[in-house]
Amino acid sequence: MFVVAGESLIDLVARPHEAGAAMEMSAHEGGSPYNCAIALAKLGQKSGFLCPISKDTFGDLLMGPLNDAGVVPLISERSDCNTTLAVVTRNAKGLPAYAFYRKGTAERDISREKLMAALPETIDVFQIGGFLPIEAEDAQIWLDVVGEVAARGAVLSIDPNVRPSLISDFVGYKERLGAFLDLAHIVKVSDEDLAALDGSMSIEAHAKSLLARPNVELVVVTMGEQGSRAFTASAEAKAPIHRPAVFGDTVGAGDSLMAGVLAALADRDGLAVGRLGALDGEALGEVLAFGAVTAGLNCGFVGCHPPSRAEVEAVLKSA
Repeated sequence: MFVVAGESLIDLVARPHEAGAAMEMSAHEGGSPYNCAIALAKLGQKSGFLCPISKDTFGDLLMGPLNDAGVVPLISERSDCNTTLAVVTRNAKGLPAYAFYRKGTAERDISREKLMAALPETIDVFQIGGFLPIEAEDAQIWLDVVGEVAARGAVLSIDPNVRPSLISDFVGYKERLGAFLDLAHIVKVSDEDLAALDGSMSIEAHAKSLLARPNVELVVVTMGEQGSRAFTASAEAKAPIHRPAVFGDTVGAGDSLMAGVLAALADRDGLAVGRLGALDGEALGEVLAFGAVTAGLNCGFVGCHPPSRAEVEAVLKSA
């Protein structure tokens, strides 16, 4: 089973409004790990989501797409805490800004005992979500869980999805993130993540630094319109973005790409410790291409709507 651990939340997207008028907002299911778990299931992988989900109305909203995609909620008991909210507003250029409300919310209603008990017996891949290192008390609980999963021999992947606006102590955050990165075998980051962590380093230097960590074998970097790159200790590859026929937005594109990369690695029997670093440039390029098409098809909609495996394969066959 592919297990994705981390946050689920509701994006409250503010609509443009005139002064003096009431602000209207639309609610959309979200959270990078939540999106990734759904994308994996739609690509045909057995997927489990490790995150408490609230009993509130927003929790009901979150459960719908999970059930529709066939994702297994690994924590079956719903939380009495409220759902995390992300209020999304856009500036004059249309760029989004986020304000998060997550104090005492369901995705933080965790304990070592609860999470350990929810782990399935067989875990092939454990995907680490971006919010896990943010709060020190949460990070230590999650590190214990990830350490247990690592001891079982599972492949660990991480998408940090760095959110500086959420982080009050960036130095402490980087140390906590580093502890997760030291356990990971696959690291997927955006160029924006890397710039936030250290803007003085090039992508190549960041990749080399990540590959020097104890367990990292594969680094994937997304670069917006510039496509994506993959690095191992001995090979590199690039892939352009896939442009959908009709563009919606980029919400969930990186999460869909992450799922596509993991699914493509599974197709090549590459999801095993020691095998990831042995992939050659051609194989890396094929993996990136599958991820790029998965992300591009998602961008054909407003909001996160990952494609099915059949949809991805149809595009690749027509290329």
